[in-house]
Amino acid sequence: MANDEMTTISSADPSVDAYENSAEVMLTPDAADGIVKRYTTPVREPVDADINLYDFVEDRVKRLPDSDMVCYKDENGAWQSYSATEFRDLIKSIARGLIGWGARPGESIAIIAHTSWQWVALDLAIMAIGCVTVPVYETNSPSQIRTVFNDSEVVLAFAEDDDQAAKIETVNEDIPSLRGEFTISGGAIDAIIAFGENVDESEFWERKNACHGDHLATIIYTSGSTGTPKGVEISHRNMAAECKDALQYMPRAINIPDRRLLLFLPMSHVFARFMAIVGFAGTLTLGLSSNMKTIVKDFESFGPTLLLAVPRVYEKVYNAASQRAGTGVAGKMFAAAAECAIEWSALEQAGKKPSMSLRMKHSFYEQVIYKKIRTIFGPNADFAITGGAPMDARLSNFFNGIGMPVLEGYGMTETSGPVSVSLPENNHIGTIGQPLCGTTVGVADDGELCFKGDCVCLGYHNQPEITAQQIRDGWIHTGDLGDIDDEGFISITGRKKDLIITAGGKNVSPSVLETTVMTSPVVSQALIIGDRKPFVAALVTLDLADANAWLESHGATPANSLEELSKNPIIRTEVERIIKRANEGVSRAESIRKFEILPDEWTTENGMITASLKTRRAQIVNHYKKLIDTVIYVPRKK
Repeated sequence: MANDEMTTISSADPSVDAYENSAEVMLTPDAADGIVKRYTTPVREPVDADINLYDFVEDRVKRLPDSDMVCYKDENGAWQSYSATEFRDLIKSIARGLIGWGARPGESIAIIAHTSWQWVALDLAIMAIGCVTVPVYETNSPSQIRTVFNDSEVVLAFAEDDDQAAKIETVNEDIPSLRGEFTISGGAIDAIIAFGENVDESEFWERKNACHGDHLATIIYTSGSTGTPKGVEISHRNMAAECKDALQYMPRAINIPDRRLLLFLPMSHVFARFMAIVGFAGTLTLGLSSNMKTIVKDFESFGPTLLLAVPRVYEKVYNAASQRAGTGVAGKMFAAAAECAIEWSALEQAGKKPSMSLRMKHSFYEQVIYKKIRTIFGPNADFAITGGAPMDARLSNFFNGIGMPVLEGYGMTETSGPVSVSLPENNHIGTIGQPLCGTTVGVADDGELCFKGDCVCLGYHNQPEITAQQIRDGWIHTGDLGDIDDEGFISITGRKKDLIITAGGKNVSPSVLETTVMTSPVVSQALIIGDRKPFVAALVTLDLADANAWLESHGATPANSLEELSKNPIIRTEVERIIKRANEGVSRAESIRKFEILPDEWTTENGMITASLKTRRAQIVNHYKKLIDTVIYVPRKK
């Protein structure tokens, strides 16, 4: 193909309020910036991102002053709400309190708490007056808190409860910048508002108006799946552009009347922060919950139109439905219904019409099975979005086939949130969709995916060398390998650093295999290994509760511990089954030849996974080095 060859395509965005979306896939092998292929989704109308993020709240009040903007559950489990006007006034009161306390422009204020209205209100108040929000995961240890606080020079901290406050107390003498702390469960909101009693509203507006798009809004520390967490600097412009691009790209989700989102992801993660802010910028009523034990009841009572969750949640929904059906007649019917849904979706994806026989079966299963599964997500569920890990194609086809499409998206802390996602009426299963409006995706000459746009962060806090390595010519280099098709749909094929090269020279991307293995109802986590080894193998951990439920549904006796479970021959047979299924999608050289079921868990506490539930490959491989070197890869006798 000639170096100057360009393929131009036109496509239409079929979402609500659709518009003509012309874009180009450009093939430029000799590009000076190292990007050999790129695709841009244009903006529908110009975006002015030179704003303070608080401006989204004021705009919401002008548009929908009395509509519910934030909902939460009270101590009795009943939903309560703040209107747009009420929540705006609350944010301003907190902001005035921060000014009265002595928070100066540019100073960092940390929040260590679960998802709640207090978290959201504090966040907007902090950023409104030119201070910088530093979110901290609740699972962080005192030493991690000390590192984050010192790196960002935190002056004030809001802790969820006494346990979180105790972590700060343990290390506060080692944090010279820290001047105060409040405990949310101990009345922090009322206390900080009291500091603002003598602060005139004009002082708030003076501070707000002095803070513009290029000012730093937040420093978010990455979860550190590949190393020490880094502080990502995100400006008001970065997040504002991200929100405005999303409003144009996907109005059906967030910018038409009567949209509702139940947000239970941790606010320390960029995706949850983005969804809260874009919800205010659009029309979402935001329901906040952090109790995963009541999540299904919350779906029913709150009635979200949009669902957000990692693939593992949808896997659990599928497995729970399968286990409830059991192994008898109902179980066989569920299995047949699942295959029907998968076949239906696959034909739809291929642009083919189902046969009369398939239509009749699908209609029957719709009445007896599919609609019952959809009720799990509440009475108003329209579609779902997932990210953070690859979604198994069969599982995607299943949900698509039952009328509850789960759309894959992609984003990074460094891009202020999602940069691509499929649309409900234009869902290409196996891809992460097209880029949001105003965003360009590129493929570098080594196959690495890159993104460019106003959403790309300012850089890494106090780490100019890493900033220069990761952000070049405006492109953020993601570390993921992938490709772009002629319509601009993006596929992820693996991670550069995770790529396994076997002793035979075969390149293996572990994510595809891991994703399939983790769809088993008994598997908790899976890690594919084999770098510089003679073959590919897998380390597998089990979910005690889910595995026992699966055993009972098959008439078997549950286990008392993970160690007992790991030796159970029925469990081993199930893991063998899912391993074989994973191998069906790859060549023999890439297939899993051996696996070990581990008698323990990977948790944030033991350092095996990050706070956002990503596996820490290096730590896991090092921890099980003896097992890997002496059991999986048995040394040859000399």
